[in-house]
Amino acid sequence: MKKLIAILLAAMMLVSFAACANDTNDKITDGAADASADVSDNVEATDDVADTDAEFLSTIRVGTGGTTGTYYAFTTAVGQILATDAYNFEILSTGGSQANIEMIEDGDIKMAIVQNDVMNYAYNGTNGFEAPITSFSAVACVYPEVCQLIATKASGITSVADLAGKNVAVGDIGSGVYYNATQILAAAGLDIDTDINKTAASFGDSATQLKDGSIDAAFITAGTPTTAITELATSTDVVVVELGEDVIANLQDQYSFYAQYEMTDKDYAFVTEPVNTVSIMATFVVSNDMSEDQVYEITKALWENVDDITVAHAKGAEMSTELAAAAIGSVPLHPGAERYYKEAGIIA
Repeated sequence: MKKLIAILLAAMMLVSFAACANDTNDKITDGAADASADVSDNVEATDDVADTDAEFLSTIRVGTGGTTGTYYAFTTAVGQILATDAYNFEILSTGGSQANIEMIEDGDIKMAIVQNDVMNYAYNGTNGFEAPITSFSAVACVYPEVCQLIATKASGITSVADLAGKNVAVGDIGSGVYYNATQILAAAGLDIDTDINKTAASFGDSATQLKDGSIDAAFITAGTPTTAITELATSTDVVVVELGEDVIANLQDQYSFYAQYEMTDKDYAFVTEPVNTVSIMATFVVSNDMSEDQVYEITKALWENVDDITVAHAKGAEMSTELAAAAIGSVPLHPGAERYYKEAGIIA
């Protein structure tokens, strides 16, 4: 009888332990859900992007660009401000927009900041993308990226046409900068492969080569002021080259994502007179397999912490909810971002 009672007690303890374990697991799951503060109930999911296997991540790996570019510094600031007890951000230096999208496709990162033009190339399988990549979606257009043509004063370059026969850095091959350079040159009647002596280089390497005289000019697409150029200007006489009305008009006729941009001394102290160029938009994208709740929380936190972001990085001052989803083109919004924008009345 004693043995029977002992067996029954042991069985009851096992059942109780299993129940407690299940309760603990429920609390862990609930804790992850609670981390998505203020997530509204009864919101219809967008099944073509997120599904029941979507991930709520504790560490979100984010692709940016070179360490001397604005992507890296801005995203580092954003990551520090948006991190919570439930998740943080691992900010990675990468080869830029195309590399970032391919890294999302390969599963190496879950989030990235990219040029809005390049993300559309990727989604449609054009300009360096052999086939469409649709494993990512948009979160937010955050600030204008200026297409800067920087030349040494000694080169005598004052227009895009003057680049003919010159040594010119065009960004990393396949980067957003590379395609901007290709299109700007073409709008001026120049071929990137035959009319200039092109060099593939990051922002930092471009600045170094301008300083040592191994190149005459460099294309850089980034938020201004770009650290590499600011530092270069302390030791080398450089100018920002005017694109010209005809080149800008030709660009906009072919590519709707370009907007005219006037550079002034607010961009760089060495710009003494306004210089007309163009810009595109820096845009956060995420992998489609990130959970709707987590992307909702990230999007909400991004726009509710603009003041703190502005303190941490000057580009925060250029963030506007009016532009948040205005230039994503054919790339869909992630359901989490879309939910926030609809709740906030930013989109219908």
